[in-house]
Amino acid sequence: MRSWDAFSASEAEIRGMVVDPRWRGLPVPAQAQVIAARVLVTPDGDRWLFGAHARWYLHDPADGRWHPAPPPRSAKARQVSHQAAVLPARLIPRGPDFSAEPGSTQAFVGPDVPEELTEQVRVLLRASGRKSELDFPLTAFDEIFASDVPSTVAAIWGTVMWCSYAPAFDGNERLITIFGEYLRRPLPGDEWVRWLPQPSLLDLVALVAERARSGRARSALRLLALLADTAQILLADARFRPRALALLTMIEPALRAQGLDDPAARIDDEAVRQAWLSRCPPRFGRALLAETDPAENFRHSVYDLLEAVAYTPDPYAAAAGFLADLSDSKERLPRMLCHRLREAYRELDQAGLTRTSAAERTQPDGFQIPQTGEYVVPQEWTGSGSFPALPVPLPATVTGGHAVPGTSDEGGPDRASAAAVLGAAYATGLAWQRLTGARVPAKGFAGSQGLVQRLILERDDSHHP
Repeated sequence: MRSWDAFSASEAEIRGMVVDPRWRGLPVPAQAQVIAARVLVTPDGDRWLFGAHARWYLHDPADGRWHPAPPPRSAKARQVSHQAAVLPARLIPRGPDFSAEPGSTQAFVGPDVPEELTEQVRVLLRASGRKSELDFPLTAFDEIFASDVPSTVAAIWGTVMWCSYAPAFDGNERLITIFGEYLRRPLPGDEWVRWLPQPSLLDLVALVAERARSGRARSALRLLALLADTAQILLADARFRPRALALLTMIEPALRAQGLDDPAARIDDEAVRQAWLSRCPPRFGRALLAETDPAENFRHSVYDLLEAVAYTPDPYAAAAGFLADLSDSKERLPRMLCHRLREAYRELDQAGLTRTSAAERTQPDGFQIPQTGEYVVPQEWTGSGSFPALPVPLPATVTGGHAVPGTSDEGGPDRASAAAVLGAAYATGLAWQRLTGARVPAKGFAGSQGLVQRLILERDDSHHP
């Protein structure tokens, strides 16, 4: 049996059991025993488990931890039994986590936001921009908007940014340019890409909670409705949908029962945030990891990155090339990675090729300057120049060249796949920032610039995810 058949068969079997309503009635030890009996082992000794959030986990033989990691596609695998008692509870699927919206890891560079979605947001924004800043003071996002901008505008912007998987936008993406007249200063990035910060849920809460504490119930309700209306519009794009669904489930109860969060608002914003999170169903757990578990959120972002570069000859080396951009003065990053990715990252570290973005080694226009000793993707892999060089350690030549899903006819990544890599790489950088406080470069991470060059050649078209 080919390795992907083995992994697919095991995944299908576990999915069938977990989605069965009887699964939720089993005690956790019994669930763990079922999962542990279906661990797969590859010839290199790696152990793989399909578990929580409908994802695969790789066992680290050094310390016994399990890391979220996509399984290999080119190795045989056999089923073995693992000791159930040592499986962490967080790995055991509960059931609702298997019904989560998968979404998309694409950035908003390349595939445009649907015109209908943008137009609906524009209409909502135009009406909101006419509100008085005295009735709707700017209690969050004041670094983005001018002081006379009402918080109704900030509520729409904050929802767009919070719901986005990776807020890296084409420099002339209309969904962003419609906010132009309200901005305090130019957005970070350059003429090609706007590398925008992703707000926390607390930023959205602050807009509403301040009005509630001030006794302005109607204003608080209006802001809640704007959050919901914007999220409802964003459902049309898979890059927004998972978090938009989560946001809607958190705030709709407060729309139906006016004043629901007033007692929490009188305590502080964090109390309101916790009230919102408590109303979110378990099926949205992964979409909210950035709010509930920043470390696990980073690990799952790395999983997305590995999936996005799966078409490469060595996905671990490719992913390590992007992780090399992260600032890691405390050397915390290697401990967060599975042993295969950790090994690839350490090879780059030993070659002095890590923390490139932290050193600001980019040209003024944001494009990458090749560094001494830096490897680049060879032309025969990219496919007729379809994908500019990336700072990942690959051999001088790559054999094979057959197309796989997500590649162009020439064997390089197709446009959608390149956008997915860019999105996953930027989301990983933002997850690292959320976890460690590390700075995100204003012009983006150095390793992403080759992807930008690939995508800007096909801007402003009608292709939508």
